[in-house]
Amino acid sequence: MKLAQNALRSAKFTSYWIDNDARPEAEAALNGDTTCDLLIVGGGFCGLWAALQAKEADPGRDVSLIEAKEVANGASGRPAAILSTSVMHGIDNTERMFPGEVATLEQLGMENMDGFEATVTKYKIECDLEWGGELTVAVGESELPQLEHEHALFTKYGHEAQLLNRNEVQAEITSPLFSGGLMIKKQSGTVHPGKLAWGLKRTILELGVKVYENTPLLDTRKTEAGVVVKTPNGSVTARKVLLATNAFAAGHKKIKRRVVAIRDRIVVTEPLSDEQLARIGWKSRCGIYDTRTQLNYMRLTADNRILFGGRLGYYYGNETDPEADKKADPFVPLVENFFKTFPQLEDIKIDYAWSGPIGLTTRMAVHYQSYHDGNMVFAGGYSGFGVTASRFGARVGLDILDDKNTPERQLTFAKTLPGYVPGEPLRWLGFKITMYALDTLDAKGGWRKLWVRMVEKMGFPITMH
Repeated sequence: MKLAQNALRSAKFTSYWIDNDARPEAEAALNGDTTCDLLIVGGGFCGLWAALQAKEADPGRDVSLIEAKEVANGASGRPAAILSTSVMHGIDNTERMFPGEVATLEQLGMENMDGFEATVTKYKIECDLEWGGELTVAVGESELPQLEHEHALFTKYGHEAQLLNRNEVQAEITSPLFSGGLMIKKQSGTVHPGKLAWGLKRTILELGVKVYENTPLLDTRKTEAGVVVKTPNGSVTARKVLLATNAFAAGHKKIKRRVVAIRDRIVVTEPLSDEQLARIGWKSRCGIYDTRTQLNYMRLTADNRILFGGRLGYYYGNETDPEADKKADPFVPLVENFFKTFPQLEDIKIDYAWSGPIGLTTRMAVHYQSYHDGNMVFAGGYSGFGVTASRFGARVGLDILDDKNTPERQLTFAKTLPGYVPGEPLRWLGFKITMYALDTLDAKGGWRKLWVRMVEKMGFPITMH
């Protein structure tokens, strides 16, 4: 514990991604009343992708976007940003939720990644994009069957996947914990999420989208003209409204019945020297996930820092900006795991530590809720993989909002809802027990296995990798 505490001594408790000179000035807040054809609420990836795709589909459409704070202030400025083709939170989750549609969803995911890359190229978005691949590593030999299962799935559904034995994975990334790996090279990598979000913001402004930052949604009501959205200093009357508010669940009180604002924690080291990098290898610069019950993920940044994340948290009442996560203590267990993973880096310091809300549902992937006679649609529930999956989710959300008869709308994910989640205090109590069970499951077993099995039967696949 002392090693972790010392490493965190000078850390800044803010996101490395948005603590950047490239961060643009905020657009002016809405002041007064206005109208538009389409209003997008939320300046994260889902909202930005929605605005861009709406203008590309119909350049004459009058589109506005409001953001409660600033673009990329929420989850979009805080992820690991490891790129994956999955649009349903990983191939295992896709098989769990939509077993008869895996082939279609995987193909749509590959096409979505092609569209992501084409957009970045077309609009010259500089975002430190690297196609280094995606690696899942087994922590201990007992986890090797999980990799073999995933390898079979990836191969079945058209992905190029390679199983790595212990020597091969150690040649890729040196850690005493890793016993094997599953590498996906094609259409996988990493990106700077802040720069990507700011590049998308610049692009939609150039395409004619009106962007109002520091303009939170206060209330909505249905009218003959569509939907009126009230803000602190004005209002927007829109024919259609897309709520891209994910974990914040703004727009209607019923959204929170299905979305929980779980917090994910991340630390970023100081830049590694060439000698420090040589200790761990990592020449491909791939994004990495491990197979712990409480999994960790890691990647390199463009300036050779290590981002290391995991360690979920929850605060009573879906609190999305708790003061408790702005000090070292909640990050100590995560840093301890970092040093267990890379004991050869005990001389490294942590420069940044932060947490942020993700929208957890029993589906762990995007879903849609319709309000005000279908003129307002919530698109959210991204629990990971959201940097690219949000592009897909936004496109289908627009199709639902505009009542377009597209093949995607006939798929189960577009027509169904995730399960309800109990309210407080059961939500908070259940999370606390579940996190304790997960932390001690591998070492102590017992009642923890029964509890975790019960939670998973409720719809939360908490031990999935």
